[in-house]
Amino acid sequence: MLKEWFGISDALLAVDKQALELCAPEFAKVDAIRDHNQLKMLHAFTENRVAATHLAGSTGYGYDDAGRDKLDRVFADLVGAEDALCRPHFLSGTHALTVALFGCLRAGDTLLAVTGRPYDTLEGVIGINGAGAGCGSLAEYGVKYDEVPLVNGREPDWEQIAQKAPGATVCHIQRSRGYANRPAFDLETIGRIVKTVKAANPDAVVLVDNCYGTFTQTEEPTAVGADLIVGSLIKNAGGGIAPTGGYIAGRADLVEKCGHRLTAPGTGRELGCTLDTLRQLYLGLYYAPGVTAEALKSSIYASCLLELLGRTATPRYNEPRNDIITSLDTGSAEALVAFCQGIQAGSPVDSFVAPEPYAMPGYESPVVMAAGAFTLGSSIELSCDGPLREPYTAYLQGGLNFTATRAGILVAVQRAFHL
Repeated sequence: MLKEWFGISDALLAVDKQALELCAPEFAKVDAIRDHNQLKMLHAFTENRVAATHLAGSTGYGYDDAGRDKLDRVFADLVGAEDALCRPHFLSGTHALTVALFGCLRAGDTLLAVTGRPYDTLEGVIGINGAGAGCGSLAEYGVKYDEVPLVNGREPDWEQIAQKAPGATVCHIQRSRGYANRPAFDLETIGRIVKTVKAANPDAVVLVDNCYGTFTQTEEPTAVGADLIVGSLIKNAGGGIAPTGGYIAGRADLVEKCGHRLTAPGTGRELGCTLDTLRQLYLGLYYAPGVTAEALKSSIYASCLLELLGRTATPRYNEPRNDIITSLDTGSAEALVAFCQGIQAGSPVDSFVAPEPYAMPGYESPVVMAAGAFTLGSSIELSCDGPLREPYTAYLQGGLNFTATRAGILVAVQRAFHL
């Protein structure tokens, strides 16, 4: 079928067969994580007595929205947090992070990025190098910013973290690689960062950008001491079903502060109607462990296939994965665009569209994005993007269903590398 329906060559199919054989042991590890998280999910639903009535939404102000409040409680229990906001009102992962940062920081406070420069879209939020000027960045509200660059662009600088943490109000950890050439951080490393920060400054709030990392392991960063974790529901935690939304989870006092930033000071989390979204949010969350596992398998397979073809992808197929992303340094702007166009051609929606680089709000460089998704911008669905800057890295993520994603990856590889 791959040959007849998608035109995959016999030569590439031979490599595909070899890749599937090599990936089998890694897939088994992913299945074990999936099973653990799915049972934990079921337990969170049953212990919180989720009922059919909770799937109905609200209108207007949203006061006494029992389904919304119950979803917060389910998510908090699921990730081992005191409290959570799991809401459709977050517009993106960046928005959820913005709410968390503005909720925890005040004029004169310092935000310390302990894992290097944050993802591009946060530069305007923070006000780095004047980004976001005139738009109400943290810098314009008197919040100071400092960062600890990674050693060799890959590992935390433990000495510098310990030295700078005493002056920080919030320490920011970015779990995923973003548009950086480094591995996603595992829970052991995140836990060590937390301990290093707390030893130097017990009052510092450790906030983890958990985007792309949710449900990739059997625990979340809250299990290793993070005060807050933040993510998007159109990534892993929404299971490809949530149409929008995000989450903030962790210490109850901090979540409460974030609630007043999400709505308005004095009204907080009591406000916010859910319209007709709750059924999708509950269902998406319930499916999230399985969908994340499919995305992880897609990532593992892509790395293996590319390696067999003599290309360097990171992480390697047999290395631990702490997010759903595989990166490939394509070497040129042309190759980056071609690979993304191949992914688009192998997607279920808008497969006939050829994405081109574009200057997108919040990004330093023009970005090419392939996303033939059912939900616009959904990174848990098969997608690929990258900034047009050296070394022209393609960031492949997602995949609701491994069988279909495998076909999309083969289409992309064949078109981009003329196999």
